[in-house]
Amino acid sequence: MKVLVTGAAGFVGFHTAKALLDRGDEVVGLDNLSEYHDVRLKRARLDILRDGAGFRFVQLDLADRDRMAELFAAEGFRRVVHLGAQPGVRHSIAKPFPYVQSNVLGTLTVLEGCRHMEVEHLVFASTSSVYGANTRMPFSVSQGADHPLSLYAATKKSGEMMAHSYASLYGLPVTGLRFFTVYGPFGRPDMAVFRFTRDILEGRPIDLYNHGNHRRDFTYIDDAVHAVVALLDRPPQPGTGLRGDVPDPSASSAPYRLYNISAGQSEELSRLVEIIEISLGRKAIRNPLPMQPGDVHETWGDIAELEAEIGHRPATSLAEGVKRFVDWYLGFYGVGS
Repeated sequence: MKVLVTGAAGFVGFHTAKALLDRGDEVVGLDNLSEYHDVRLKRARLDILRDGAGFRFVQLDLADRDRMAELFAAEGFRRVVHLGAQPGVRHSIAKPFPYVQSNVLGTLTVLEGCRHMEVEHLVFASTSSVYGANTRMPFSVSQGADHPLSLYAATKKSGEMMAHSYASLYGLPVTGLRFFTVYGPFGRPDMAVFRFTRDILEGRPIDLYNHGNHRRDFTYIDDAVHAVVALLDRPPQPGTGLRGDVPDPSASSAPYRLYNISAGQSEELSRLVEIIEISLGRKAIRNPLPMQPGDVHETWGDIAELEAEIGHRPATSLAEGVKRFVDWYLGFYGVGS
């Protein structure tokens, strides 16, 4: 089966493409190799993918509508995993335009390609950030998510709404995935697990926003990818649960579904720091800072729908996952603990 994976040089995209290759799929990986984080890390991920049979890489910007249309027409993808995006809550406050370019216009080109080439199933990445000002825990896909606190979240919510419109108008089967703080080997350098590990090893203070009182639903990459691949094989059918008088964001008469991709539990940030300290055998220098604009106090995802659909339960504890990341970091960067 030929699958397009956008954002293939990114963290989740790389691991997803590798999982698809390992099971025998043909994968076309697309990425624009932006310099949002270390391009050397992106190229290292691509080198691993190129070692496997059935992988081809296309360097292309999602917002290039003409070349995207040509790619879809030439390749005849059966399924698409759309993970390419401009990530980062804080960065979106300083530089908003790339987020609209990549996350809104880029998602539209993917939707158009899928529509015109009659793709069997589109799976796309959203984010837990869409829950924004919600405080009812755990976050459920059945609750509203209409008060984003960052432009990044707003663009990803826009992607969900556009995807639903295409599912409704054209019968395109679409599944949206709200990822919660994914971490693991080859992870993003701007994420907490990576930053804390790097700064502790280099003897620099680690910045703890909200004075370290955040709670996050840390999701190990293998658990996240297991859910992505399993859902890719289950295109949604038109639903019957939509009631216009009682709107439920998770229900639709269109072939459209939403899922949280999370560990299903919330952990204190201080607990994460302690686990990294134990894994490294070093103590952190902590730098407490105030709450940042666009940030939220806690994330915690309800995965009941995911468990009901594919029987998925996360298998990796935070302690085990962090240890695996630290081991990878020490080996990849050639540093001693």
